[in-house]
Amino acid sequence: MAAIRLAVPDTAQRGEVIEIKALIQHPMESGFRRGSRGEVIPRNIITRFECRYNGALVFASDFQPAIAANPILTFHTVATETGELEFKWTDQNGEAWSEIATITVT
Repeated sequence: MAAIRLAVPDTAQRGEVIEIKALIQHPMESGFRRGSRGEVIPRNIITRFECRYNGALVFASDFQPAIAANPILTFHTVATETGELEFKWTDQNGEAWSEIATITVT
């Protein structure tokens, strides 16, 4: 259902602060809107985002109904070692989507 786009540098110097961008395509319906016939559009939101760097949590965010559709997050972390960044989004029903990016640290 959800499409993910990531912007993570391929390489970085040890100790360098790197910028990471993560986007997930998701409608993020608040449950407060009505359709063209007046029916309530059911709530459908992502409630949690996490980014782990070699297993250690480096960024997390909890979402509420007011978040925009297709949320994009920009955050920074320090490049400490070569490894994987795992990105995980979880919705209100427990369904999850994840993606992994690799970074080489010199």
